[in-house]
Amino acid sequence: MNGGMVAAVALGGALGSIARYLAVTGIAAALGRAFPYGTLTVNVAGSFLMGVALTLLVQRGLLGEPWRAGLMSGVLGGFTTFSAFAGETLVLAQQRPAAAALNVGLHLALCLAAVWAGARLAA
Repeated sequence: MNGGMVAAVALGGALGSIARYLAVTGIAAALGRAFPYGTLTVNVAGSFLMGVALTLLVQRGLLGEPWRAGLMSGVLGGFTTFSAFAGETLVLAQQRPAAAALNVGLHLALCLAAVWAGARLAA
């Protein structure tokens, strides 16, 4: 395990989490809490930024591995894990479309079932 890589991800994750908190609470303050606009906004923005990062950092090889890990797994992962799901699904769709569709279906079904089961267990 590379200690520098882990440190980059940890620092990036802290920054991404702070950014998510500030964005979600700021958007909720502006638009209200009747609909999760803040979460939707960070998920869409994070997914967009993951697309940019996949192209510039991975496909074009810009920046070294610690920077890529810090930005993609750290900052974007802390900002929204949905961006990781979206990026992985894009790569799958480009290589194996059926696997991408399966990934989307499994994430939706299993995560909704898991949150329901967790809520039921805790009740």
